[in-house]
Amino acid sequence: MFSSKLVLVYSLFFLVLPLGSIAHILKACKFEAIYQLGDSLSDTGNVIIENPSSAYARLPYGQNFYKKATGRCSNGLLMIDYIALSAGLPLLDAYLNPKASTSHGVNFAVAGSTALPVEFLAEKYSLVPPVTNSSLTVQLGWMLSHFNTTCYSRQDCSKKLEKSLFLVGEIGGNDYIYSLLEGKTIDEVKSVRSDVVKAIKDAILRVIDYGATRIVVPGNLPMGCLPAFLTEFDTNDSNAYDEFHCLKEVNSLSMNFNGHLQKAIEKIEKEHPNVTIIYGDFYNAYKWILQNAQLLGFSPNSLQKACCGSGGNYNYNVLRRCGASGVPVCPNPQQHISWDGIHLTQEAYRHLATWIICDIFQKLQCGV
Repeated sequence: MFSSKLVLVYSLFFLVLPLGSIAHILKACKFEAIYQLGDSLSDTGNVIIENPSSAYARLPYGQNFYKKATGRCSNGLLMIDYIALSAGLPLLDAYLNPKASTSHGVNFAVAGSTALPVEFLAEKYSLVPPVTNSSLTVQLGWMLSHFNTTCYSRQDCSKKLEKSLFLVGEIGGNDYIYSLLEGKTIDEVKSVRSDVVKAIKDAILRVIDYGATRIVVPGNLPMGCLPAFLTEFDTNDSNAYDEFHCLKEVNSLSMNFNGHLQKAIEKIEKEHPNVTIIYGDFYNAYKWILQNAQLLGFSPNSLQKACCGSGGNYNYNVLRRCGASGVPVCPNPQQHISWDGIHLTQEAYRHLATWIICDIFQKLQCGV
């Protein structure tokens, strides 16, 4: 459930203070490295190394980031980029990049990845992920390989990782997305939840075993607010939408998943009292943006419309997606929350990151 008290607190905090005054607060944590697992919300280039013909490998993706595509599923920077900048660290290179600098961390995230192994999804749920086979399990294997080449021993790794931040996700959203878009009912999609949460829980335990002591585990965004889902489940029933014109039933999936993920995190915290595990509340951060959209500079007429896309009420057509020939790009992406109907604009990610950074900073207890 969305907390009106939380909205008020963060609204006052962000709208009164200048962004520059909080942009670098993670420097106080003195992180020496950041390690990221996840999907397209945080991939900084792995997907286009796996698939160079991907739309994410060409403009307009990355048009606001050195005027070139980097594999980021946006017009510019992502949340992980702003988190790295706040910590005073270089932007994370993709693990699959042979020229990657790994001295300040590594990004293992892959756009389109699932929390569950693709073989498991195919066998149990008859789902075949269309973008990548690099699930969370594969990414954890990459992480182990990386640490095996950079640490002399388990003790050496533990010492090195004491000053590192680990982000396990966002992951799991694609398991739901693929299920929904394959035509499964809401109840059928809910059946995937326990397996997805278990996969993330196992991943948290794996990174703890590697030596992680400070971990952020983000939840799902409110999927019912994204143009792709607003288009897919468009209806004339006004009762299907909330006050932000987001689909209630689809958002209930996100809330249900997030609630169970938080319970799993709490259980692991009790079992590992010396490890700080923080839930990254992407859901409420996104809702905060909708609540304060005009004050943040977003156009009220564009809140539910993709900047890069075409057709329909939400400027999204699954058959003519962003990056395809002839698909237009809006002239003012900074006024849009959605970039391509599924992913967000750099400006939206900047505000999401600011909300998340401030939320996790107090819980990290840096300097205490």
